Amino acid sequence: MKRRTLLAAAGGAALISGAGWLASRPDPVTGLLPGAANAQSTDGALPEVMEMVMGNPDAAVEVIEYASYTCPHCASFHADQFQQIKENYIDTDKIRFVYREVYFDRPGLWASMIARSQNNPDFFFSFSGMLYEQQREWLAGGDPVVIVENLRRMAKVAGLDDAALDAALSNGPKAEALYTWYQANAERDGINSTPSFLIDGRLYSNMAYPEFANVLDGRIG
Repeated sequence: MKRRTLLAAAGGAALISGAGWLASRPDPVTGLLPGAANAQSTDGALPEVMEMVMGNPDAAVEVIEYASYTCPHCASFHADQFQQIKENYIDTDKIRFVYREVYFDRPGLWASMIARSQNNPDFFFSFSGMLYEQQREWLAGGDPVVIVENLRRMAKVAGLDDAALDAALSNGPKAEALYTWYQANAERDGINSTPSFLIDGRLYSNMAYPEFANVLDGRIG
């Protein structure tokens, strides 16, 4: 089975509308507008996107994962290889692990806006784990209204209240910033499918855990 590719998703309104629909007018699903408190700064700059990092920030080896919350192959990776990588390389401070989102569709962007709403790596990675573990459930049926309801339900379990969720999902400038950030990352690093990995700047496709371990051990020395 082929990994989900950007080429398959690109070219349609689903990707391009991922940010503009929210930044300029009420979202047809949430009905929310960007609030005054979430407006861009007076110089027109978009909010800065925080890098989400696990492990030793000073580790000699860096792994950057590019993934989508709506990609089933990414969910499989997080249920399998990632757990072993975390136990053997992240938790032991052998690597610096960075997670960067890829946006195939609006649900993936909605999920990211909630995950990043607190600018807190602990919340981000905890909620990301929930998104992958329950991917089939919250995406079931494909109805955007139901998907948003499912995301809100999950976020409340994770500790957010309605006010925090309304602020997260109505933050038009942040949606624009995330989408612009994603595009720049994908173009610069040559990302055309998910999951993809940059290990010390070298691009790798998805691998079984023994292959990952072999590459990492070779870099760690």
